[in-house]
Amino acid sequence: MQADRPKQYLTLNGKTILEHTIDALLQHPLIDDVIVAISPGDAYFDQYRLREKPIRVVDGGKERADSVLNGLMSLGENDWALVHDAARPCIEESDISALLELMSSDDVSGGILATPVRDTMKRVKPSTNVISHTEDRDGLWHALTPQLFPATLLKRALQNGLSQGANITDEASAMELEGYKVSMVSGSPANIKITHPADLPLAEFYLKQKLSAQGQNAQNYRAQSHSAKNQKAQS
Repeated sequence: MQADRPKQYLTLNGKTILEHTIDALLQHPLIDDVIVAISPGDAYFDQYRLREKPIRVVDGGKERADSVLNGLMSLGENDWALVHDAARPCIEESDISALLELMSSDDVSGGILATPVRDTMKRVKPSTNVISHTEDRDGLWHALTPQLFPATLLKRALQNGLSQGANITDEASAMELEGYKVSMVSGSPANIKITHPADLPLAEFYLKQKLSAQGQNAQNYRAQSHSAKNQKAQS
């Protein structure tokens, strides 16, 4: 990111990226608890007074899977875990709701937000930038977060994967190794992961759009409530 601090502490619209992400999760009516994994040597989390938010904090681990495991340790055996990247602040409430609907499904053991691949995909020869061949993009998806699974199953899958030395790049990959069925839920392309400096203005644009839409919805709700009160008074 060419920055003087970890990307989650860069600011957009007056708040850190991490704060935008936490707030988006806290605002969802079906999310009961938010747990944040923070490196023990993190010098910024307290600086931005993030502990004042209604969240729980656990130590982060060496790898992503270790951090997720630390968070899962504080969940009950009947809980569901919704794992989300700190660097995805533009997550939309409707996408979270669509993913949470999987909790009532008997056909799968959870799922992830994803977007279908639209660009032509090229495979390069090992250790070169020379194209080997064009991949068939039919059936290819970009994996996003959140990723939703029963906490107990995910915990066991991560532990087994780590003990086997498996390449666990996300929670779904650990569940796949255990043979569980994982569903893809189509999500908004605005749910970008901030990875490069060029992502910052795009994320800022999406966040402003989201805030504007929320303000418009609130205004429409107030107008409808006022109209309903007037009709009741006239009747």
